[in-house]
Amino acid sequence: MFEIRRYTGGQEAEWNRFVAESKNGTFLIDRNYMDYHQQRFEDCSLMFYLEGTLYAVLPGNRCGDVFYSHQGLTYGGLIMDCRATASVVAALFGELNAYLRGADIRRVVYKAIPYIYTRVPSEEDLYALFKVCNARLVARDISSVIVQGQPVKWSRDRRYGANKACTEGVVVEVSSDYGGFWKVLGDNLMSRYGARPVHSLEEIQLLRSRFPSQIKLYVARAGGEMLGGTLLYVAGHTVHAQYISATPEGKRLHAIDAIYKRIIKEDYVHARYIDFGKSTEQEGSILNESLIYQKEGFGGRGVCYDWYEWEL
Repeated sequence: MFEIRRYTGGQEAEWNRFVAESKNGTFLIDRNYMDYHQQRFEDCSLMFYLEGTLYAVLPGNRCGDVFYSHQGLTYGGLIMDCRATASVVAALFGELNAYLRGADIRRVVYKAIPYIYTRVPSEEDLYALFKVCNARLVARDISSVIVQGQPVKWSRDRRYGANKACTEGVVVEVSSDYGGFWKVLGDNLMSRYGARPVHSLEEIQLLRSRFPSQIKLYVARAGGEMLGGTLLYVAGHTVHAQYISATPEGKRLHAIDAIYKRIIKEDYVHARYIDFGKSTEQEGSILNESLIYQKEGFGGRGVCYDWYEWEL
């Protein structure tokens, strides 16, 4: 039924056009985003043609005898347009498994796209994972999401914090000072977790140059001093917090509360969802309760980011 082709650089325009018109793709699946770290992964993305027309694409990479969809992305999974139906997608996964076996792949790790990033219902792949692949859930992270049309009341702590920031003269602005924010972010991650940001400063500046409408930096200042900020990924109707960080003084002055008051109640009031990102570690086995408490204080409630696995 399907002709399956491995993606090559010469198909970039076709890939990107399909993702832009799909029902569940975001700019993270655009090759201009995916390929910023291509040297780290053996790309094994696939394109599925039905009767000569591109029907679906699957971002992926190979590591030994394992196919991932995709290790360098927050979410991956099969990207489809509105032609996709349950029976045809089930057949696609049967043929995908045969193709991967022929390429000496023995195991598949599949990151599903959370529903908040889809334009219309797009879970035909999840049904196929159950029916065709006998896949099992192997990881589940929880994120905190606001539905803008049905907001949950802010907690007392978050309301107090936003008001306190205002009285202390904290000013929130859209900024191009990525270097300043990356210093705050890096210092915070290193002192608390001994870690660095997933993206280097050079990488995020490159991505921002490629996607200026989708990648936005908000910072809070007082007396000219940067107190903290958040990096947003604007993916269609969903605004995702990729990074959130504040200095010790920024925490004292409730800089993050001030920033999200502007984002939620002013600049992105017409978005469908505000996604604060996951509050879990080690594939969901550890819940950072203080972190999720802050996000839930803004009215965020749970949406899961799931990983599935199956043997070939």
